[in-house]
Amino acid sequence: MLPSNLLFGATSILGFSIAKRYSQTVLPFVTRANRSKSVRQWPVLNLEEPAWPKSVFKKYQPKIFLQCHAVCDVPRCEAAPGWAREINIVYLKRVIDALPEQTRLVYVSSDHVFGGDGIYDELSQPCPISVYGRTRVEAEELILNRAGSLVIRVGLPIGPSPNGRTGHWDWLRYRTARNLPVTIVHDEYRSVVWADDLAARVMRLAHSAATGIRHVTATRAVSRVELADYLLALFGENANYESESHCDRSAPHLGRVELASVYTDNMAGPLTSVLDSPVKYCEGFAAPTGSSI
Repeated sequence: MLPSNLLFGATSILGFSIAKRYSQTVLPFVTRANRSKSVRQWPVLNLEEPAWPKSVFKKYQPKIFLQCHAVCDVPRCEAAPGWAREINIVYLKRVIDALPEQTRLVYVSSDHVFGGDGIYDELSQPCPISVYGRTRVEAEELILNRAGSLVIRVGLPIGPSPNGRTGHWDWLRYRTARNLPVTIVHDEYRSVVWADDLAARVMRLAHSAATGIRHVTATRAVSRVELADYLLALFGENANYESESHCDRSAPHLGRVELASVYTDNMAGPLTSVLDSPVKYCEGFAAPTGSSI
């Protein structure tokens, strides 16, 4: 039996959690560059080929299509804006154009559509400060032009990565375990939640009748320093790292960007901040407790 939902971008932190948690109903596709053992059994994206999306959708006829695929390396996007736009915009347009009319389109976006310090809800005007953020804004516009589609903006998800080295959780653990240098931006604050909790909320929204833009919020904004100290304590490591301001980074870097919501339904409540959750990820994918998903 073919799965009823497709996911492009299963090597992202959120996409990986969705793929693992909903393995019975979601078919995940991964980037060609990431062939880690944990994702090697999943099919590979071939968005470079213009005709490929149409062939995939014809085969599977998905009820829901989740787009988690995007390049989000901010410095690299600044250095190669054409490359960033090709992946985040051109490839996305190929997907939208090929999507069956009856398929629900759900696009996972980012708090990088905002840039200045502030608290932002769904009615806030986007104000990106980076090439990456601007591609996200343009991508959202493409999605919203398709009737019945949903854009879900998320903050910083914390959870395992396919290769054990990317994403804040694995990046910090990998580098500290090998005594590699770590620099933390001390004045960056984000809506930081467990990736598994976020996956559950995204799937609830995907299966709902919600359209337009929805934010997934956290109970409080968390600084990178607070987050690093908390995670290092979970790893049993000392808080030994350098720190600097986001203003000193070579590429545009977020300061304090906190997501809020104008909605009050049962899918709008904040997820519990990582710092307030009593349970952590270890080697597996046990969901943290204490959050309303």
